[in-house]
Amino acid sequence: VKPVRQWDEFSGRIAATDAVDVRPRVSGYIDRIAFKDGDEVKAGDLLFVIDPRPYRAAYDSAVAQLARARAAEQLAQEQEKRAQALIAAKAISREEFDTRRAGSTQSNADVRVAEAAVATAKLNLGFTEVRSPIAGRVSRAMLTLGNLAQADQSVLTSVVSQDPVYVYFQPDEQTFLRYSELARKGERAKSANPVRVGLATDKNYPYTGTVNFINNQVDPATGTINLRAVMPNPDRIFTPGLYARVQLEGSAEVTAILIDDKAVMTDQDRKYVYVVGPENKAVRKDVTLGDFADELRIVRSGLDANDKVIVAGLQKIFVPNTPVKPKIVAMGALPPAAMVASAAK
Repeated sequence: VKPVRQWDEFSGRIAATDAVDVRPRVSGYIDRIAFKDGDEVKAGDLLFVIDPRPYRAAYDSAVAQLARARAAEQLAQEQEKRAQALIAAKAISREEFDTRRAGSTQSNADVRVAEAAVATAKLNLGFTEVRSPIAGRVSRAMLTLGNLAQADQSVLTSVVSQDPVYVYFQPDEQTFLRYSELARKGERAKSANPVRVGLATDKNYPYTGTVNFINNQVDPATGTINLRAVMPNPDRIFTPGLYARVQLEGSAEVTAILIDDKAVMTDQDRKYVYVVGPENKAVRKDVTLGDFADELRIVRSGLDANDKVIVAGLQKIFVPNTPVKPKIVAMGALPPAAMVASAAK
């Protein structure tokens, strides 16, 4: 007998915390691929190079246009200064003065336009280097060398983050309401509940995480609500898309009787165990079973805390009242004996 918490089991899916389809920001022909398919990359790592020559030429042209605009601006400013002296001496007309001043203002605006063109050309030249926006594992190259990549359209590859990962699962509304009631009573946390996770090939639940998201509504079509847990993945055990078995604490702490599941036998639709009775004879007891806790089976009814449950050598018990020679051990720590009785834990 020990305090336990009931764990509810759900089916889930592993998902990346971040996933990106990598698209180019400028159009051009693929000039270089800087990764191997399936590599892990860091944020900012170079993935593709688009032929930069047209964009370098456009940048050089924009720089030259800026130099021309600045020279024209300097000339216009000098002309405006001379016009100010001449208008004071009444050597030119007011119309001529206004024309020169407008020319200076226009040349200043032309410089700002040229500076913006240089900035745009510099950006486009930089965009010929396509870099990973996140850290993670890169997929294969969707376009190979020499192919045309269209800006904002062509998917060059994809990157999914690796550590940590999410697991999504969907309790039904009855389960969700039970959790909410326990939270209102203060018998479970409202968030950051621990979860245990096992993959399709795992017998148990060797991995742990915490719930970090509960959706804001129940899906009326399925009667379920979406929950998400986050789990560390330093060894890259989890791959996005994998099926997962998820256990979430489903009850407040209760005192329960736990037995080894090997002790449970079936008679049609009834479950029963043998316990050591008076004069060391096997006595049958029908039981109602619950879920597993700490790899032992919860017994909801049918056993007393002091019962000694027979868990080994059951094949030698053909009928109740069969004599046994029990060896008392702790439940869950069984030696390879012919007949073992364990105190209910």
